[in-house]
Amino acid sequence: MRKVLTHLSFYVLVAIIAGVLFGLYFPAKAQQLEPISKWFINIIKVFTFPIIFLTVTLGIASMGDLKKVGRIGIRSLLYFEVVSTFSLVIGVLVALWIKPGKLNISAENTNTNKSGNFNLLSIIAQNPNLQILIAAIIVGIALNYLSNREKYLHQLGRLTHYVFTGLKYVLYLAPIAAFCGMAFAIGKYGLKTIIPLGKLMGTMYLTMALFIFIVLGLILKYYKLSIFKLLSNIKEELLIVFGTSSSEPAMPSLMNKLEKMGCSKAVVGLVVPTGYSFNLDGTSIYLSMAVIFIAQFNNIHLSITDLFTLLLILMLTSKGAAGVSGSGFLVLTSTLASMHIIKTDGMILLFGIDKFMSEARAITNIIGNSVATIVITKMEGETIHQLKD
Repeated sequence: MRKVLTHLSFYVLVAIIAGVLFGLYFPAKAQQLEPISKWFINIIKVFTFPIIFLTVTLGIASMGDLKKVGRIGIRSLLYFEVVSTFSLVIGVLVALWIKPGKLNISAENTNTNKSGNFNLLSIIAQNPNLQILIAAIIVGIALNYLSNREKYLHQLGRLTHYVFTGLKYVLYLAPIAAFCGMAFAIGKYGLKTIIPLGKLMGTMYLTMALFIFIVLGLILKYYKLSIFKLLSNIKEELLIVFGTSSSEPAMPSLMNKLEKMGCSKAVVGLVVPTGYSFNLDGTSIYLSMAVIFIAQFNNIHLSITDLFTLLLILMLTSKGAAGVSGSGFLVLTSTLASMHIIKTDGMILLFGIDKFMSEARAITNIIGNSVATIVITKMEGETIHQLKD
């Protein structure tokens, strides 16, 4: 009981319930709380640049000399891009099919997305978020060729720790933001606001489960391995991830488990750490579905061009989502800003339930990276006896 009372998610849940009641009984006053919601989102956005730059730079620079990475590195990056892009497409298609953000509100709240006429180059030129991401990729590659690379990696690692510590303290304000955001939404739109949130959570959990057991399961099946045996082997790591809402704390133990399964130290040492920046399947599904949810909630029509542009942007911004609790929401903020459809109404609602979706994201991420490591191991001609189907 004491552990529950000290977990931030408990206070966010209490704040959401209180916000619903306040918005229901004091709708006029509840709508006055919108500026506090916007203020919190603006604080979160402050961390966007440094976190995306640092995580992507470290992810690339930690790979070592690109010439020495060779076949394993190329195979890993190709696998990451194909599978993570597939997860993005799945998230978009399911969200468009189920329409979790659809809310029948008055016509005055209908908006038209004006980003459809932009091409990717114009979006990059007009959005510092994407410029920072591209700069991080360039810096990360350049660091690989420096003789004193380890010195810079150490400094960047320390800086990353400080930034995430700052974000951690900002997230302590989450209950206040969740209360104000939920109260505002209920006060403005009524109790029907709850329906899209429930649909989004249910849809996202179902989509991630299907991705794990069908997509990742079939990938392992191709190599005559079992997804169920993999989950059984890493169940302790999954419990750690579930308890912390982050895949980061389980990484050392996961790497050790994968080596015991038969994956070589070279493959594990390259694929797992790199995958934490470049192979976040759960985060990719969350980001794609969340953007569609925001658009639907605000009655923003996304054309085929918009959806294609969204996928291209997410292919970039999703690479800046570190395996740390809270960073997925931050990258979502960056993506929406890049799409020019950021709306505080839907954003703060998503933040209210973000803590309850982060576990699913993190678990999907760690399973995805485990499968990636096993696949690269099999491509290298090595044998994994423990997972034989």
